Amino acid sequence: MWSPRPLASPRRRAVLAALGAALTGCGFAPVYGPSGAGVALHGRVALAPPETRFDYRLRAALEDRLGRAEDAAYQLDLTVTQARAPAAMAADGSLTRTTLTGTVGFRLSDLATQMLLAEGTADAFTAFSTTGSTVATAAAAADAEARLAVLLADEVMSWLLTTSLPR
Repeated sequence: MWSPRPLASPRRRAVLAALGAALTGCGFAPVYGPSGAGVALHGRVALAPPETRFDYRLRAALEDRLGRAEDAAYQLDLTVTQARAPAAMAADGSLTRTTLTGTVGFRLSDLATQMLLAEGTADAFTAFSTTGSTVATAAAAADAEARLAVLLADEVMSWLLTTSLPR
């Protein structure tokens, strides 16, 4: 018969305390902690208005993570490129799968000083099936584009949260 171990066992508390002490000693700080980059950036990053549908999706995904800029202290400039390529073909030569790739170059600057705080490039890809009807293929392509925007936003956020920002 299975019985759960208590969550607050003395051994477990000792292991967690030791782990916490070790991580504190090495300079570990949670990004969403009181002095973390997540708190420093939340609601403080201005994004340029979107020009395309994909730019809109990418901006929406970034705003989900950063919050809408109410008191902007930083400017995030994005350079987006996107491409489609055949990924699979049937024996009769018809296309059955398409790969969608995206690259985002980003630059985070301090609005007051115009000082560059972070810059980098995020790459991601996804794919969609082209074997259904025209409507199904269009829906699959739109869904792949939405997934790609989320993947790129997550990668940009990883860069921003791990880059040294003034706290």
